[in-house]
Amino acid sequence: MRDIILKHALLNAIEFGGKANASAVIGKVVAEKPELKADMAAVSKAVAEVVKEVNSWNIEKQKAELKKFGKIEKPKKAERTGLPPLPEAKKGKVVMRLAPFPSGPLHIGNAKPYILNDEYARAYKGKLLLIIDDTMGSPQKQIVPEAYNLIPEGLKWLGVRFDPKIIFKSDRLNIYYKYAVLLIEKGFAYVCECSYDQLKHNRANGIPCNHRDYSIKENMSKWQDMLEGKYAEGQAVLRLKTDMGHPNPAFRDRVLFRITTRTHPRVKNKYRVWPLLEFSWAIDDHLLGITHILRGKDLMMESEMERFIWNVFGWPHPQIVHTGLVRIEGVKVSKSKSQLEIAKGIFKGWDDPRTWSLQSLRKRGFLPDAIRAFVLAGGVTEHDVTIPIDNLYAENRKMIDAIANRYFFVAEPVEITLDRLVTRSVKAPLYPGKRKYRTIPASRKIFIDKLDYMANKGREVRLMHFCNIVLDKNAKVTGKPVKDIPKIHWVPAKAMNAKLVMPDGKEINGMVEPAAAKLKKDAIVQFERIGFCRCDSTKPLTFYYAHR
Repeated sequence: MRDIILKHALLNAIEFGGKANASAVIGKVVAEKPELKADMAAVSKAVAEVVKEVNSWNIEKQKAELKKFGKIEKPKKAERTGLPPLPEAKKGKVVMRLAPFPSGPLHIGNAKPYILNDEYARAYKGKLLLIIDDTMGSPQKQIVPEAYNLIPEGLKWLGVRFDPKIIFKSDRLNIYYKYAVLLIEKGFAYVCECSYDQLKHNRANGIPCNHRDYSIKENMSKWQDMLEGKYAEGQAVLRLKTDMGHPNPAFRDRVLFRITTRTHPRVKNKYRVWPLLEFSWAIDDHLLGITHILRGKDLMMESEMERFIWNVFGWPHPQIVHTGLVRIEGVKVSKSKSQLEIAKGIFKGWDDPRTWSLQSLRKRGFLPDAIRAFVLAGGVTEHDVTIPIDNLYAENRKMIDAIANRYFFVAEPVEITLDRLVTRSVKAPLYPGKRKYRTIPASRKIFIDKLDYMANKGREVRLMHFCNIVLDKNAKVTGKPVKDIPKIHWVPAKAMNAKLVMPDGKEINGMVEPAAAKLKKDAIVQFERIGFCRCDSTKPLTFYYAHR
């Protein structure tokens, strides 16, 4: 078994920068040798040991060890479904990009476009660039410094293969300034000193402002004044000269650059004039050789802006594919709200389950392959769609059901004393339908869930895998055979204290059966009658709830 585990651990480590993921390795091992599912506890333990060893090696040693297995035939991947071909795409020539704004980590709502970009780049053997879109946005949309690490971390966990050289827009301001000057010289950009309200009024009514008639020389001088700090924030912007009679007011003389004196996390106060996103996109998409852009149809105006600028410079147009908006039913995501809640100490960090960040999903025990399957099931469509979050739970359940040990966890425990003890231990299945069991020591003193106690006090109930009792603080063992009565879970006197963190942030104090003492961090378990959870810490024993 070790050789199979080592092979897959090495393959996984080399694919993801030298660090193998135990859950992913387990999936590959049992897929190759289904008979190993009969003893998943042993498989999990062996994988954990091998992965720890492999991750301690440098990548050169990992590659050398993999060569010892000879030529490895990669399994043929199932043909991707739901992904229409990219227009005018040629294998080996496709270059796509991810351009997240670093206002926080990526969340479940971001997963779809990033995975789709990754799938297309792989399908066409192309390149996928990661461009951190860290231009200075509005005061309401702040850059979060931690996001510079959280974003690539989340993408790597998802299995998204992006080019190792990450590009930061905050390093490219002088490039944007160069093309701003060229637009001014071509007569397509001018410095506008209108107030925000006046600018908005003029655009809505198709009224050109007086600044639109400045000469190129005057605009060059005023542009230099913007750069040198002779204008205060909000006193001047650089606007693109389009058609003030355009049927869409939003397209009329849009703003290209504005002044902000806020401090940037990376470049501090080196720059005070910042481009808006569509201008930086138009320049970068050309200079970086982007061939295909996949974006939501809510950005159609930005696409038109890019095309206008490309035409001014006489540049070829990358192909733009607009997709419908995706709403995930049962999920509320707001990075700005999460920022505030973290600052107030209400959320415990960006991996708090209430953020729905990729880090929080990992903490709860979701597998990246389940998220990818969830995304790809929706395919690519121009129509807006609503997808229940239960679909993600179903995908994850299919993948973790075979590797999750079953245990009892009792929330807000109530102590019960049995009038007699019918056995000293009971056996309960580790996996449904498999001949693998765990032993639970029996005792007269037991603990049950507070809600079970309140709902069934005075009634006859079945302690799962144990015996029937008439439920009370001092409970009578009936000795009757099992029949249609409520079945409740329990833990013995030797149970351990544990905490379960729920998706809404609620922390439930409880107790877990003694066998859980052998669990290691990151183990996925199923608490019977509760759901699947991930072990986040062994001291103190803490679990995060995934789903039922």
